[in-house]
Amino acid sequence: MTGTTSHTLSLAQGDVDLTIDVQGRPQGEGHPFLLLHGGGGPQTVALFAGLLAEQRPARVITPVHPGFGGAARPTWLTDVPTLAQLYAQLLDTLGLEDVTVVGNSIGGWIAAELAALGSDRISSIVLVNAVGIQVPGHPVADTFPLSPGELAQLSFHDPSKFRFDPSTLSDAQRAVMVANRAALEVYSGPNAMADPTLLERLAKVTHPTLVAWGESDQVVDADYGRAWADAVPGARFELLPGTGHMPQVETPAEFLPVVWDFADAHATNRPTH
Repeated sequence: MTGTTSHTLSLAQGDVDLTIDVQGRPQGEGHPFLLLHGGGGPQTVALFAGLLAEQRPARVITPVHPGFGGAARPTWLTDVPTLAQLYAQLLDTLGLEDVTVVGNSIGGWIAAELAALGSDRISSIVLVNAVGIQVPGHPVADTFPLSPGELAQLSFHDPSKFRFDPSTLSDAQRAVMVANRAALEVYSGPNAMADPTLLERLAKVTHPTLVAWGESDQVVDADYGRAWADAVPGARFELLPGTGHMPQVETPAEFLPVVWDFADAHATNRPTH
């Protein structure tokens, strides 16, 4: 089945209604990807999900994190490790195997926490300009006070291509943006987009991991990305030129083979090309 579906998942704290979008090959015929969006919401991965599904033998699952994109968030769901538990259960519920988890920004943090849980349903992890760790001398930029224009200056290699006028948004679109930011603040926790316990837990990750980093990112710099790669045993670091915090948005055609080639190299069952 492809298209948008809803699933009610149960954690110890309660039930969560989760909306996912599925594109590409039927289950069992394409390499499965779990694509986790960042603080900008599901639209920041939507076009890339479509590109991956169209141009490669892939099955692409894109969830909407609770609290983003108009989705409800239970009051008890307040941290990234619990989100990771939710997505581990989603993989179980969908019966997926050989999954590549790709996460951008806070989605990368969720992907790392998911890897730390050690699910045997995952074959590889791709962290894309991820936040979530503390690196002395390389803080995550405080984006919450910034205007959309100021945020674009930090996020893109060429911000002129991604300018928009907030006054053109509808009331509904503006409400979603406000809700996205509120959800991001909740999940970011008390330590400025980082969990001081995460680095220690990353040492136990056994999944093949690629840390892909837009060279022009001023939200989290390249040395911050190298610290991610140093923390995960055997991880590979790849610097992506001419792109910033969201390579899947700014340079999707160049980013696609980076993701696919790594996923394909570590797939248990290689799909037909």
